[in-house]
Amino acid sequence: MSQPCTNSTCKLESCALCHCCQQNVCIAHLNEHAEFLQYQLNPLADSINSLKNRFQTLHIHETVRDYHQKLEQWRLDCYREVDHLFQEKSQELDQIAADLLDKQRDQITHMHSEVSKLIQSKEITQKNIESYTSSIAQLNDDLKTNEYTNIHLHISPLIINDTLISLRKAKRKEINLNTLSSIYKETKYPPGSYCPMACNGRLLLIHQAPNLCFMDIESVIVKQILWSHGAIRDICWSSTLNKFIVIEENNIFFISDTTVSVESVETIEKRRWFSCTCSDTRLFLTTGVRGSSIVEFHLSTLITAIKEWKSPNTCSKDEFINGIVYKNDIIALMIKNKIGKTVRLELRSCEKLNHIWSLLLNLMCNQNIAFRFCSLNYDEWLVADHETGHLLHITNDGKLKTTISYKAVPYYICLFDSDMLVVSAAKAVNFHKI
Repeated sequence: MSQPCTNSTCKLESCALCHCCQQNVCIAHLNEHAEFLQYQLNPLADSINSLKNRFQTLHIHETVRDYHQKLEQWRLDCYREVDHLFQEKSQELDQIAADLLDKQRDQITHMHSEVSKLIQSKEITQKNIESYTSSIAQLNDDLKTNEYTNIHLHISPLIINDTLISLRKAKRKEINLNTLSSIYKETKYPPGSYCPMACNGRLLLIHQAPNLCFMDIESVIVKQILWSHGAIRDICWSSTLNKFIVIEENNIFFISDTTVSVESVETIEKRRWFSCTCSDTRLFLTTGVRGSSIVEFHLSTLITAIKEWKSPNTCSKDEFINGIVYKNDIIALMIKNKIGKTVRLELRSCEKLNHIWSLLLNLMCNQNIAFRFCSLNYDEWLVADHETGHLLHITNDGKLKTTISYKAVPYYICLFDSDMLVVSAAKAVNFHKI
């Protein structure tokens, strides 16, 4: 006996069993079920297409390319270190040999002079003969000894193992600063130190008067060099040059952690520079005046200016660019209006400085001190508020995510590797695990 259609509003008898819902339905509602299932497939197809498009635009190849460049740079740095040590020890060996030869040459020359004087004076005694015979014999023995044993060379094998470079699959985590961890490491500033800093993934460069210091992620100073120039305005890292770039008020310097050297950049004109940032191929400098300009330079052995953006394209004539940060073809600007006493964070395109978004920050502007900031994962940003002692976490679409109270007065901040936040405060550099 046939059964009625399961649909309560249908008066027809069922003609089929729907295998999806295990219900007896008429032909009309069977077709309706089929159409409904087909309709549900369309969003799935759209989702798959979206995933496919997203997969095709993944930046993993760019990341792998960057890591290959880092590996290649590491290889070159290692060769450079070995060559430097080889040259240093070769010169040291030559100097030791020269010192030994000079000493013996002086002794022989002195002996020859004394004997010549005796011959000319003809006042020779048996005692003189015995004395000089003994001295000559001793010099002869010294020559034989020095020829084989006076230089000792010991070369330790260069031990290279897999622990020098570690690779692992890692998920880039979203940084949550709602509760900032307590200070992991702290390094005090001596009087007269400047607060700017920058890192290259391996080392952090800070100023500890009177030196520029390279610190590892455990806040250990591994290298340092005397800084004999003026006040430091800003620091950034260039992966292309493999050097830090330090901004003094009117001058630019290259700082190498490999050769531990300070090099003045003579090809950049002296202007009142204030902040800096680098892409792979470009250096961007801002001027420390109202209506600040942004000057773009080509990064190569010879640094050359390409273009200059001026007010009002950069900011209004009453405004001042406090800081500039490059990331993923985007330039972020911290702009202060001294008359209106306002501060905003702006994102611009790198190519033409086209406006992307702007966020007016609820900050006081009572002090004549610049507000600095850094980039975080997922194109987010972190701002140091020295006026009230806070850190402001900004989303990638220009919204305030969270405000973190900081126990000291923060001036500069940077992300060291992926899990260490470094805060440069008035009296110390603080490391926080995140």
